[in-house]
Amino acid sequence: MAGLALWALLSAFFAALTAILAKLGLRGVDADFATLVRTFLIFWALLAFVGLSGKWINPLSLPGPAWLFLGLSALATGASWVAYFRALQLGEAHRVALVDKLSVVLVALLAMLFLGERPSLRDWLGIALVTLGVLVLVFKR
Repeated sequence: MAGLALWALLSAFFAALTAILAKLGLRGVDADFATLVRTFLIFWALLAFVGLSGKWINPLSLPGPAWLFLGLSALATGASWVAYFRALQLGEAHRVALVDKLSVVLVALLAMLFLGERPSLRDWLGIALVTLGVLVLVFKR
């Protein structure tokens, strides 16, 4: 569980850093083009990381379902990034990131529907608090 917490916290930290750096990078740059540049740079960075860490395998060896779901995930990621960057260009980073965290609620619901996961009562309390926090901070008085 310690490994899970560490990686999840690192994910949260880098997601926060992403919002701030992206907001700075969007000054005078179209959001869609910025997303393309970011994606291009991520591709090369990950290619180097996978290669240098010895994790490269022949992509053609992946099973069909892996290709299908990774492909669909890539399309969802791309749509998320385009929407996120456009929102960052239009609004304050902290508000955009806050609304983006509604994904916590959506993940819980979709994980129940598609993965058969069953969040505990404690999990639902946390999910409800995230939802409430977003609603309180996003909607103006």
